[in-house]
Amino acid sequence: MNIPEPRRSGVLLQRYKRFLADIRLADGSVLTVHCPNSGSMKGCSTPGSPVIVSRSRNTKRRYPWTLEMVRANGVWVGVNTSLTNRLVREALENRVINDFGPIDSITREIRVSAESRLDFLVRAGGRAIYIEVKNCSLAENDVALFPDAVTARGVRHLRELDRLRLQGHRAALIFCVQRADVRRFLPAAAIDRVYAETLRDLYRKGLPVLAYRADVHPDRIEITEKIPVFAGE
Repeated sequence: MNIPEPRRSGVLLQRYKRFLADIRLADGSVLTVHCPNSGSMKGCSTPGSPVIVSRSRNTKRRYPWTLEMVRANGVWVGVNTSLTNRLVREALENRVINDFGPIDSITREIRVSAESRLDFLVRAGGRAIYIEVKNCSLAENDVALFPDAVTARGVRHLRELDRLRLQGHRAALIFCVQRADVRRFLPAAAIDRVYAETLRDLYRKGLPVLAYRADVHPDRIEITEKIPVFAGE
């Protein structure tokens, strides 16, 4: 996936009000940009970090520039969570994610209850698989961690996947890790104990939990390989 042009590089001054960030460009000017990430961005929101921003073609946006990635620990980290599902869909279609066999069709945003939608309904080999996707940007040492903030919504999605599994449907959870400096995945129990314990319980009961790492470059992002998941520890 290519990051749209025009793109500019700069330095992060601050992230605030959840969805805004101030960026200093090379010419010294300051941009207020949209930050499409509802998490804490722990570990990748340090003032002074290099960033890449892109300009939207939507002329009606109040903040036309978007924060795409932040440089942390010597690598680019994708923080634009609006790209996550597109990255996973691209990887499914290109068989980079090949855990489900040849894909017949992919449907987005499937309502599974009055309260919840899941990201994809994938049909493969004549069977349907409900898939929820989560973006992962937090890492410690070489370990990818999720979540980076307490997520009641994430717990609800886990319970929806388990309910579907118990009803006889196929269901899976995919973590899209948008940084290249990790070798394995763990739930972040120190940040959200409930989410981590729920994930571990469902993993032990048979819910497929997958993690795929993406290579992030200033002009493009692509999912490249699967990494081990240790959700049951």
